[in-house]
Amino acid sequence: MVPRTISVVLFEDFELLDVAGPVEVFAKVEGLSVELLSADGGPVASSQGVEVSAHASYDEMTGDVLMVPGGAGTRRLVDDEAFGAELVRMSERADITTSVCTGAALLAASGLLEGYRATTNKRAYDWATSFGGDVEWVRTARWVHDRDRWTSSGVSAGTDMALAFVAHHFGEPAAEEVQNILELNAVLDPKNDLFA
Repeated sequence: MVPRTISVVLFEDFELLDVAGPVEVFAKVEGLSVELLSADGGPVASSQGVEVSAHASYDEMTGDVLMVPGGAGTRRLVDDEAFGAELVRMSERADITTSVCTGAALLAASGLLEGYRATTNKRAYDWATSFGGDVEWVRTARWVHDRDRWTSSGVSAGTDMALAFVAHHFGEPAAEEVQNILELNAVLDPKNDLFA
């Protein structure tokens, strides 16, 4: 399965680089599009105060890949049962579910990482890994790919994971081209985690 559309979940106080970094990578890949989703399809403010316009609401998701960022807003949403149920619905419609940073806590709290290996932000590691029952948390990992789940460590690691995702699905030359376009000195070894 070659991915076609990445659906990015936006919520109040999401981490801007968790979204902007991977979206910058995905937008450079021919045949891959990105849609930004919010609860009501309206604009959402990041924790940095930058307002981002969504393309559609959660209900209107069309992507085959779901991406959940982290950020300060995850601390509130991790206990929001309605939001968790919405994540499950969106994940069931996607072929692949991914997270950046503490977005993994949202996936774990929603049961979407049960039976999977995963990682998350190291500065929030103890908190994020307190969710989920049968999750094999990997502390030393820039990102973890386990079947139809991709999870990354903190903030900038999401961009590295996005490049790895592109290499996996579109080939190493495509990922190298994006890396060169962005002049990005990416960490391409998932076990190379200086922050663990």
